Amino acid sequence: MKILVAAKRVPDPDTRIRVRSDGAGIATEGVRFALNPFDAIALEAAIRLKEQGGASEIVVVGIDAETGVETLRAGLAMGADRAVLVREVAPLDPFAVAKLLAAVCRREQPQLILMGKQAIDDDCNQTGQMLAARLGIGQATFVSRLDLGPDQSTARCGRETDSGTETVTVTLPAVVTVDLRLNEPRYVTALGILRAKKKPIQEVTPAELGVDPTPRTRLLHLAPAPRRKAGVRVQSVDELLARLRDEARVV
Repeated sequence: MKILVAAKRVPDPDTRIRVRSDGAGIATEGVRFALNPFDAIALEAAIRLKEQGGASEIVVVGIDAETGVETLRAGLAMGADRAVLVREVAPLDPFAVAKLLAAVCRREQPQLILMGKQAIDDDCNQTGQMLAARLGIGQATFVSRLDLGPDQSTARCGRETDSGTETVTVTLPAVVTVDLRLNEPRYVTALGILRAKKKPIQEVTPAELGVDPTPRTRLLHLAPAPRRKAGVRVQSVDELLARLRDEARVV
């Protein structure tokens, strides 16, 4: 079984983010970038399936400029076998990403496609669903438990919902988007980093894939969240209720 894992390069969660003065995006000077945490969970799931004998090859795929190689190297160091980098410098929306991933999937013919349920930079939560639709295959989203069937033709997925855990079985090939509680990704070891340098990274362009990546949506303006006002200490319950009624207007 071949597993394909989508990997996106995003600002490190511990990096302080600043909005550009013109509102056109974030200021990238001094910002560290890393593998999207949800995608790291997806890759960890693929590696564990391989360790259990449920996969023969793991291919990690990224869509980025030359800087995306570093993210893919991190995925290779974790345990992926090889990587594919789709070189594209223009901003992309989920639909354009889904088209590019679909073209890569048609080339690679994976039996299972794993990806994070969303990226932490835009929180769109759309790419996995669009990818499954474009490929015409099944999907399971928000997965927090994943097991392959005995003949590796199905995947049993536990999905967290507001009313509890829903268990669904999808026929492979399928797209599975993972949630935080599925696993905890392993740390990259020095040996893994050394091995990653010898693993291949294939580079392709959207034109070579026969895909027009022009996005159908665009960012109009980005603004930082307004600062919260300082709290006010009240002297009595009556004053609290009065402020909630007259100032906050919530009662």
